[in-house]
Amino acid sequence: MGCVRFTKPRDLLAAGLVAGLLAHLLLRLAYGTLPPLPTFAGFTLLVIAAVDLVLAFSLRARIQRKPGSAPVEPLTAARAVALAKASSVLGAIMAGAWAGVLVYVLPVRGEFEAADHDLVSAIVGVVSAVALIGAGLWLEHCCKTPEDSHRDG
Repeated sequence: MGCVRFTKPRDLLAAGLVAGLLAHLLLRLAYGTLPPLPTFAGFTLLVIAAVDLVLAFSLRARIQRKPGSAPVEPLTAARAVALAKASSVLGAIMAGAWAGVLVYVLPVRGEFEAADHDLVSAIVGVVSAVALIGAGLWLEHCCKTPEDSHRDG
């Protein structure tokens, strides 16, 4: 059985670029027929980022075996790593998609009534998605065992 590799920035960048291009293409084809985007549609990503951060800080001391902290069950750590990887990939995909929306709506603000509103939605979405990427990567980092840290350095 292979070991789990830590998330590479190039993988996140590739996912974000593909999502951004697809979102931009979709908007070029059908923007005039779509309803306005909800202003806080991307806010859900911020909620997931908060959950990741809380979990990261609660697991960090336990995984590093600090005095007074309970040990972490291996299955719990594996689930946290899976959540971390999924969060960073989801964040990258959504950052790309929201960036695709942002790139589309910036130049067409005068042409479509909804574009000004969608600009705000896209900014909220990009910021929330970037926060999710950071939280996912931090959770993944916090799940490193002391042996992993020695191997990296």
